Amino acid sequence: MNDWQRKSPLDWHTYVNKLVKVVAIEKHEYEGWVLTVDPVSASIVLVAFLENEEVSISVVMGHAVQEVEILQEGDSEMEQRLSRILAPEESKAYSPEELEKRKNDLKTWLETNHIPVTEQGESGRTLCVAGVLMIDPPYGPEQCSSSNEIILSRVQGLLQGYLEKQQ
Repeated sequence: MNDWQRKSPLDWHTYVNKLVKVVAIEKHEYEGWVLTVDPVSASIVLVAFLENEEVSISVVMGHAVQEVEILQEGDSEMEQRLSRILAPEESKAYSPEELEKRKNDLKTWLETNHIPVTEQGESGRTLCVAGVLMIDPPYGPEQCSSSNEIILSRVQGLLQGYLEKQQ
């Protein structure tokens, strides 16, 4: 086990959102912004910004890391840029009030269309459709889950149509 692997997750976290140079075994060098460090394998995920808004993501395996040198501190703009890399395009943060409204509007729409729906979970955040499909916040087609592929596909289609009409 090398020195890098002996560090704690809190130590690794101090490298996140910083420009670093990583020296790995066989004198390979990698440079990039640290997106994250895997707490199990100590592998470092590096991001390099290329021309034309292209992004290069590379992973340096934890067992191969010999030295990590911080070259530049990241500012809040870089932090935001890095956080958007793996986030889906439609990803949006909803306030608790917005989530409650989305849930209630969807539940009303389902009931209006004679689709049985109940609220489940500790705080009633999950909608259960016909006892076989669950819809979690923020209540889009991607948040649907069911072991029945046919029902899953049909409800996702209905939900997609519903959301398109809402916009």
